Formats: sequence, structure tokens, C-alpha cells
Amino acid sequence: MKRLGSTRRTGRTQHRVTTVVACAAALVALAAQAAVPAQARGPEHRVPHWELKDTGTPDVRFRGLAAVSRNTAWLAGTGGTVLRTTDGGSTWRNVSPPGAAELQFRDVEAFDARRAVVLAIGEGEASRVYRTDDGGATWTESFRNTDPKAFYDCLAFFDHRHGLAMSDPVDGRFRVLSTGDGGRTWRVLPEAGMPAAQEGEAGFAASGQCLVTSGPKDVWLATGGAARARVLHSADRGLTWTVADTPLPAGDPARGVFALAFRDRTHGLAVGGDFNPGRPSPDAAARTGDGGRTWRPATAPPPAYRSGVAWLPHSRTTALAVGPTGTDLTMDGGRTWRTVDTGSYDTVDCAPGHGCWAAGEKGRVARLEHWASGMR
Repeated sequence: MKRLGSTRRTGRTQHRVTTVVACAAALVALAAQAAVPAQARGPEHRVPHWELKDTGTPDVRFRGLAAVSRNTAWLAGTGGTVLRTTDGGSTWRNVSPPGAAELQFRDVEAFDARRAVVLAIGEGEASRVYRTDDGGATWTESFRNTDPKAFYDCLAFFDHRHGLAMSDPVDGRFRVLSTGDGGRTWRVLPEAGMPAAQEGEAGFAASGQCLVTSGPKDVWLATGGAARARVLHSADRGLTWTVADTPLPAGDPARGVFALAFRDRTHGLAVGGDFNPGRPSPDAAARTGDGGRTWRPATAPPPAYRSGVAWLPHSRTTALAVGPTGTDLTMDGGRTWRTVDTGSYDTVDCAPGHGCWAAGEKGRVARLEHWASGMR
């Protein structure tokens, strides 16, 4: 089954209070910006917005993104491309693994400016994992898939040591890899605790967010392509799983849950829809308050398919969702969404200290700029 065009299946207390207030004020301004015509914006209208950063890679589509901080971020994309910035996007260093030009990197998880793990997707040996400990100067291939039935979509880490990677179903069940040494070695977990997959069910390698974690043991897996769009949850690092239906569009290979974000082990967001251009995507967002056991549709969802979602740092109610037709903002925990930007992005990620980044097609990368007083 083909997915995404050519593929199948992207003082501490005082500081925290200040950060929450800053985020809320910044995003109120971001929402208000949409009402101000661009040509009318002068110094008095300098409000938070996505500011594009020139990567010098117009032919690359970046669906993998890891925000380490406001200054440091990693990108992973087509043509085996991995980029890194440590100066807020002013300059980007090409740190692609050698010999990877034929690979499609769809996910990257970074621990800091020097340590990162990237995932290449595809059937058989096209699915690979690489790790660097020196900022991309050298890479080690730590996993290469040898099962022609497997197709890896996403990876996620609980901490600097423990992580998982997921494959589309093999013999009727999703396959999960596990690492306990930061991605240096991997092993396939037993399938006994994994529920049976639906006919045609798989993950979407759209934004690196079809597998996400919160805390030391909880992980969620997003699915699509089948009769029901579902979210699987494990509370023991992938050994046993439960499954829940979501209200997101389903019943077609191009429909389902494309991205998840959890701000803690109970409160989460799901976005998706139908990725085919021009097709409507009603009910393209949902939320949970019970760890993914049940999902409720947004009362005012994004107007179109969305492939990436992220909570704002230290916020209990504010998040961003992105897709090819724009960025949407929620300030009520996913109940309602409002479009605040019409630029094309595939994935979004936020780090502490207002370090929110977005990336997508044609080498597009942007950082959320906080221009209002106190936002820098």
C-alpha cells in the first residue's frame, strides 16, 4: 500500500510561572496576528510568528524534526539529508551520514547538540537507524531491517537510554524495536502483548509523530489506513498494549491518525485526516484526558488534514498543529482550533524556553519568534 505519494507509510517556580504567562501571551498575539493584514503590520504589530530560516536545501522535504532548544535543532529528510543548527537557524550544517543519499529519513530524536538518532523508512533494508555522538561528524548504523515484510515509520525515546521504533504490521501485528543503550543496539520485542491489526492498518511516516512517549514508561502508537483510526497505548515500554478507536477520518488508505502529542501521561492530542490534496478532512483532531482510553473530537477542528502537533512548553492548554495548508492554534486543550498561518509544514516540535520549530517541503524550516515584550 502506497502512502504519502511515493511511500507507505512527522528561582525554578518563578521561571515556570513566567514561561507559562509568556507562552499564553505570545499565542494570544499569534492568533490575533491573523486578523492584521500583512501590509498593515508595522513595529506596533510585531507579534509572535513563524520566521523562515534558510537551510539552502530547496529540494529536500523535512519530515523529521527535533527541537533541542531555541538555538539548537536537528532536521531529517529526503535524499538521506540530516541538518543541524546551533545558532537559532542562522546557519545549518549538513551532517548527513555518508552513503545515505538513497534513503528517506523521516524521524530524528536528539538528546542535545551532539547526540542524535535518525530513522530511515522503507521496505526491507531501506528501514535503518543511525546514531551520532559527535554532532554528526561520524555516524554508526545501529539497525538495518532484514525482514522484507517490515516497514519502520517512527521512533521515540523515554530518556537518553530507553527508546522504541515501530514498524507497520508483520503477520498481523505491529512490530516494535527496543533499545536500552540510547539507540546503539536494538531488539525486536515479543509480539504476544500486541493487539491484532485491522486489515490495511499501518502507521504514517509523515512527521515522526506516529510514536510518542511521556514519562518513563508510557508510549502511544497512531494508526490509519483501515476501517477505524486507532491509538494503541503501552504503560510498560511496549511489552503490552491496549487499543482505542478515535473519531478521526478512516476507511481509506490515506486517512487516519498522523500525529500524537502528550503533555503528560493522561492528556493528549491526535491530528490527521486525509492527506490527499483537495479531499475534505472533517474531525481532523481529537483529544484525550484519560491516557488514550477514550478520544473526543474537537468541537472546532482544523479545517484540513494536519500531520504534526506539539504542546507549547509548560502549557496545559496551548498547542500547535501543522500541515501542508497551514498552522492551527488551540488554547483550550484541543477543544477548538484556529488557523494562524497558511504556510506549508509537515512537522512541529517544541523544546523548553520557547524553542518551537516547524519543517516541511522545499527545505522549509521556521522558528516561532516571540517579538512581544518579554518573549525573547
